[in-house]
Amino acid sequence: MTKIRMYCTAMCPYCSRAEMLLKSKGVTDIQKIRVDLDSVRREEMLRNTERRTVSQIYLGDTHVGGFDELAALEHSGKLDTMLAG
Repeated sequence: MTKIRMYCTAMCPYCSRAEMLLKSKGVTDIQKIRVDLDSVRREEMLRNTERRTVSQIYLGDTHVGGFDELAALEHSGKLDTMLAG
């Protein structure tokens, strides 16, 4: 299964929804990077994604965006393929 990284904060409903969606797909290991606790990681997120909002999700080395983009991948049927690697 593809390695999952998610930039997130503690009180983010989109982060929670993204995690719930991934868990419903059988994902048990999500590397959560808390940008509300570490300004260096927030700058890293901004530099890597050019976005300021969370969640920002990587499937392997591919930045898919936030929850809305993740849900769109699910609705299009492409998420399973990406998760399989």
